[in-house]
Amino acid sequence: MKKTQTKAFANLVASVIMLVFEIWAYIQTLSFKIVKKAAVQPATFPQIMCIGMIIFTVILLIQSVFKLMRANPDDPMMEAAASINILKNKGVQAGAFVIVLCLAYAALFEVLGYVLVSAIIAAIIMWLIGKRDVKQILLVSILVPLLMWFVFYKLLTVNIPMGVLQPLRTLVDMI
Repeated sequence: MKKTQTKAFANLVASVIMLVFEIWAYIQTLSFKIVKKAAVQPATFPQIMCIGMIIFTVILLIQSVFKLMRANPDDPMMEAAASINILKNKGVQAGAFVIVLCLAYAALFEVLGYVLVSAIIAAIIMWLIGKRDVKQILLVSILVPLLMWFVFYKLLTVNIPMGVLQPLRTLVDMI
């Protein structure tokens, strides 16, 4: 089997692509506004996340290079890589569907608001991963976004868009 058809080579390609994306993301954080007299800046957490991802991606890159250099046929990483053809691979189809859901989430966030769009997307993803208890899906997908919104809005004073549920904010402000 050719080295270019192995899992190790697939990891090498994926790590290079991810490294480019992670470096781009880190560079984007450099343009965040600086808040005077604040110990933690808006860019701090995203920068820490980017650096962490870069570290692990470099580790994957180095591992992949060593695996390809040794090319031990008994190594599981030298087995044939799975197809990424969206028509053949169910895992790739599920991943593509989640990407579409994320794009829909971003597109609907301002219009529907955080709570409603999060509840809808959470319910769809729970169904996708195999949860079939409708009561559990409804409870989790509604209560978790509501609780998260409440924590961010009331405790952390972060203004999150409410969309069509704007009257809920007015109700909570009365508390």
